[in-house]
Amino acid sequence: MKAVTWQGTRSMSVQEVPDPVLQEPTDAIVRITSTAICGSDLHLYEVLGPFMTKGDVVGHEPMGVVEAVGAGVTNLQVGDRVVLPFQISCGRCFMCSRNLQTQCETTQVREYGSGAALYGYSKLYGEVPGGQAELLRVPYADYNPIKVGTELPDERYLFLSDILPTAWQGVAYADVPEGGTLAVLGLGPVGQFAARIGRHLGHRVIAVEPVPERRAMAQRYGVEVLDLTDDVADRLRELTDGRGPDAVVDAVGMEAHGSGAGKFAQKAASLLPDAIARKAFTTAGVDRLTALHTALDAVRRGGTVSLSGVYGGEADPMPMLSMFDKQLQLRMGQCNVKSWIDDLLPLVEDPADPLGVLDLTTHRVPLDEAPAMYELFQKKEDGCIKVVLQP
Repeated sequence: MKAVTWQGTRSMSVQEVPDPVLQEPTDAIVRITSTAICGSDLHLYEVLGPFMTKGDVVGHEPMGVVEAVGAGVTNLQVGDRVVLPFQISCGRCFMCSRNLQTQCETTQVREYGSGAALYGYSKLYGEVPGGQAELLRVPYADYNPIKVGTELPDERYLFLSDILPTAWQGVAYADVPEGGTLAVLGLGPVGQFAARIGRHLGHRVIAVEPVPERRAMAQRYGVEVLDLTDDVADRLRELTDGRGPDAVVDAVGMEAHGSGAGKFAQKAASLLPDAIARKAFTTAGVDRLTALHTALDAVRRGGTVSLSGVYGGEADPMPMLSMFDKQLQLRMGQCNVKSWIDDLLPLVEDPADPLGVLDLTTHRVPLDEAPAMYELFQKKEDGCIKVVLQP
């Protein structure tokens, strides 16, 4: 089959790889009909090379049609149309029973002290072959797949795999009070959805984003927008009676604009031999913290900062005096996809499309064009906000 493979830093290639096979009675094989490039895939492309192996199949936002099921699978049949959440969870352990699927105790990657295994996401998360491919092996197939209808197009459902529930969780964790103001930092795919969800839930939403096309997209949903400037925290306070927003969603993460020292440290670590670089990342790594520090500065006293953007450093400097003095709440974590599906499925199937799932994808291309799309997406060129690949 064809699949998108990691070949080195800023180097992806579509190659022929062996078809996946059923390895356990609880497996299924899904023929992928649509799969997306996620903003966190760019971390593999640029930063997390020491945790990758040449030839790794990437991708964790797929959907498709079941082609085969193991003898132990009773909840899924050949021909079912499914979305695959990005994490792999068993559905039975202590964590899964508490809707913390990203902490699944069955698939935790204990070698690196990580949570549940993820599709296509490096040694840190199990090095499981990913979904930017023609076929995907799905473990724990009685639990992981989300069965969906057959009448609506893929893009009604595709983003249930990751970015839509990630945005929903980010806003839920932000705990915006009734009549309150939510700020969203970054208007990539997750930020777009977080801003729209905030508006859908009745909040005032102010978003910060340096790319004009992304600001324009958010404005279509009633979101107030600001360019990214050095004084953006002051501007957020000016728009909120001098206090700052009640809550901030950081939808940027560890590759924020600015943060020169963090960028240098990431680059330096990536140049070390892999074993040494992995040790450096997991014990002394630092992130680019401009977005996070802006969120902590801008949020009002007693407010909440919710992290949807991915962070990976273990030695990040934090303004603890200010955080403590302002009495802030900080919530974060990979999204527990399945815990939010009951909230989201009616919205994506609503003919009115209230969250605009059909108004996010800017580039739909064949799988063969994935390498060029990674570069385009990273550079934010050609108005690129979301790429969907069609195997």
